[in-house]
Amino acid sequence: MRLGLQVSNFTWPNGQEHLGDTFGLIAERAERAGFYSLWVMDHFFQIGFSGPPELEMLEGYSALAFAAGRTNHIKLGTMVTGVTYRHPGILIKTATTLDVLSHGRAYLGIGAAWNEEEHRGLGVPFPPLAERFERLEETLQIAHQMWAGNDAPYKGKHYQLARPLNSPRAVQKPHPPILIGGSGERKTLKMVAQYGDACNLFARLPLPEVQRKLDVLREHCAAIGRPYEQIEKTTLSSYRLTADGRNGSTTPAALLEHLAQLAELGIDQAIFSLQNVSDLEPFDLLATEIVPAAEKIAVAGR
Repeated sequence: MRLGLQVSNFTWPNGQEHLGDTFGLIAERAERAGFYSLWVMDHFFQIGFSGPPELEMLEGYSALAFAAGRTNHIKLGTMVTGVTYRHPGILIKTATTLDVLSHGRAYLGIGAAWNEEEHRGLGVPFPPLAERFERLEETLQIAHQMWAGNDAPYKGKHYQLARPLNSPRAVQKPHPPILIGGSGERKTLKMVAQYGDACNLFARLPLPEVQRKLDVLREHCAAIGRPYEQIEKTTLSSYRLTADGRNGSTTPAALLEHLAQLAELGIDQAIFSLQNVSDLEPFDLLATEIVPAAEKIAVAGR
């Protein structure tokens, strides 16, 4: 089983003046600890789950480019980009640039967007949900077209691109993997089956519910004749990791038990944030106890 680190909070004890140094150090520690991937939220205000909107929030792709320069092999992605944040052609160009400059380490994480507060705050249009899903599907179509090297005009309901040229080409072939965030059964998981390379589900859901979502994805794949095994299954969670479980935190043994349960469902990569990510302790535990053991956990169906 692979592990991914999501950095969801940039408010750390040593203050904003050291934010860049701390984030760079976290990226380096994540790679040394053996994480397969590193993710940042693509938000412009902090979200309620992590704190008030006024807390520090880095722009996602700038942060990933910075992390790419501090690392060598860890994969890099947003968890996830709201489809409304960037014009599709610019988004694919941005993700391609990250892939080229990182020697093929980019994911494209994308979803239908939900945070109305930051849209209104920064003057970004926030269309109704049905339209956001229409825009998401068109963006996925544009991504596949641009990464295929096809610069013929794209004419959609919401987007018209006269020449979707993408040069230089992405390093990863056929393209950087597309991770679609969300667990909606009628639209989101259907888009995963049709356009995605990975899905992402909340690990805080009861395990039977995670299994049911995967079963729905399997049904969507069968309906279009796509092998379910082609899709990387990922989850998202959050832990405060300590050696002794003090103050209600998670021990390495408890984390490994949860990872084993997810692997039994067929989860390929467990992505999680660390609530004590600016501390050295969790990375020491990950490097010595957790990552080596997680790599030995067999994923069902693989």
